[in-house]
Parts: sequence; structure tokens; C-alpha cells
Amino acid sequence: MDKDLRQHEHEVLAAAMKAGQAQGLTWTQAAGTPAPGTHQPDALLQAHYAGKTVDYVAEIKTRLRPANLALAARQVRRYGPRGLLVADYVTPPMADELQRQNVPFIDTAGNAYLPTPEFLVWVKGQRPTGAAHTTRTGGRAFTTAGLQVLFTLLCHPDWIDLPYRELAARAGVAHGTIGGVLAELPALGFAITLGKRRRLTHGDVLLRQWVDAYIRTLRPKLVRQRYRAQTLAWATAEDVHAHDLLLGGETAAAQLTGYLRPQTVTLYGRKPDARFLAEHRLLPDPNGNVELLERFWDFPTERAGLAPDVLVYADLMAIGDARTIETADKLHERIVDRFK
Repeated sequence: MDKDLRQHEHEVLAAAMKAGQAQGLTWTQAAGTPAPGTHQPDALLQAHYAGKTVDYVAEIKTRLRPANLALAARQVRRYGPRGLLVADYVTPPMADELQRQNVPFIDTAGNAYLPTPEFLVWVKGQRPTGAAHTTRTGGRAFTTAGLQVLFTLLCHPDWIDLPYRELAARAGVAHGTIGGVLAELPALGFAITLGKRRRLTHGDVLLRQWVDAYIRTLRPKLVRQRYRAQTLAWATAEDVHAHDLLLGGETAAAQLTGYLRPQTVTLYGRKPDARFLAEHRLLPDPNGNVELLERFWDFPTERAGLAPDVLVYADLMAIGDARTIETADKLHERIVDRFK
């Protein structure tokens, strides 16, 4: 994680701890905060309220949005009942969803949900003020083009040593993008050089940060059309492959894991022809259960008719309900195993 982002997280944490004072809530930070680039939490905190003290393990999110809320909640839940989400701002709808999922949180505006046997704090609707809520941008690795490069490397970590021009072609980006992205990765803690070869590191952290940024910035730009289908039984890899399409999302996850009963279909590729639409009775509908997204990469997929598992994982996290998150967990290990 780069120095500027870590500093911004410290600012968000300090502002959130201070904001709690309006509700009579005070915070202290324990020593030994873990270093970035590990599976450990961002901070160890103690909440003091009404004469009671409760320990928390904090995950800091500086750009929380509805699109990445499910991912943030998943990261907090891995720390158990003392996991705590610290955010720049939690809107009322997001606060309601976190409360529904029983995920404790605080933000820089003073909103909080802390359900404990010792006390209950539940505040929502406070508006953010001050610099801690500003969004940090910058760098090439997590721009739209940078995300395409990172996606390609998450799918094939060994490609980090490909010639720039070849890697650019596979990622679907301009040749000049590659050098800037690869130059940033060591500073971000995601690449090292061993002898004359580069190697990606901390694949779990990189995947998490990529999914977060992909859901917020790149995925919305890829959506081309939505349709309504009366049935989803037709959505198999074999069927869509015959029409030069790929399955992502729930239907791909169901075929990869045998675990999920899909309620939506995600397709990657060009707009289907009239015969395909008529055969499956797909009618345009902005709120439909079938979505078509642009394919942005140019390399063969592992299985014919299925999008890469990294993208399927991100699609599931974008949906963000309990069904899809549980299925995403089943894909998680096979992805990060590539970095071992």
C-alpha cells in the first residue's frame, strides 16, 4: 500500500474516533498496528462507552460505496464479532444494510453501529464534514487501464515478465500503460524482483483492492445493455460460446462450483444477434435479470464459454448478497493459490 493512501487511512481513522465523542463514545488505539500488505487488520482499537470497554479489530475503507459495501462487510466479518468497519462516510441506506448484516461500523461523520453485550450505539443520518471525507485519486495501477492490466496479472501472475507490447495486447490497453503500472507495483507492495525475474506478491490483498476498484470504477463503464428473461435455464457455457459470448456472474459461478442457484445472468461480449435474443426471449429492460458487458481483455479463457474466475468472483461481490458472497468464498482460494 502506498504512503499517501496509508496516511489518508490514518486521517480517516483519527476523524472517526474523534467524531464518536458527540455520542459520549471515546476510542483508544492499541500498540502494534500491523504493517500494510498483510492479512492482518488495519488497527486495534478499544471503545469506551458508559463505563464499559470493548476491544475491536478495525478494517479501514476510505471510499465506501454501495457497490463495494458487500466486499467491505466480508473483510470485517473475517475478524469475528469484534470486527469493525471504519469508513469515511456511511450513508443511511448503507448503515441500514450493515446493521441488517450485524457488521459494526463507525465513520467520520459520527455515524456508528456497535452492538455489544456491554452497550449498544446506533447512529445514522449524520452528514460528513472536513477533509477526511475527500476521495484520494492518483497513480496508474488503479486507473481504468491499470485495472485491466492488474486483472490480466491476477489471472496469469507469470505474465508479469512478458514483453510490454505483448502484455498490453492481452490486457487491451495501450503499450505505454504497462511500464507505468509495473513501476508502481513494488512501491505498493505487490511485486518483487528475484534475480532477473519479477514476481507478484500479496495476491490476496491485490485481489481485494482490485475487486474494490473494479466494482466502483471499471465495471459500470462496461455495461452495454440489460434484458429481461422469463427463464435462465438456457444460460450455459456451451450455449453462449456458440454465439461468441462468455458467462460471468452467478451462472458462471454455478458451473464452476456447482453450488449456486442463479437468479441473474451476466454475459461478456458484443451485442447478441436478433436470433439469440428471440430464441431466449430476451427483451430490453433497464432493471432486467440479464446484463451484457463489454469484453475488455484479449486472451483465451480457462474454460470455453466462461469468463475468467477473477471476473466471476468480482461479479459475485458486486451483487453482494449472502448467496453470492458465500459462493465467491469458494472461488477465492483457487485464485490466490496462483501466488503461492
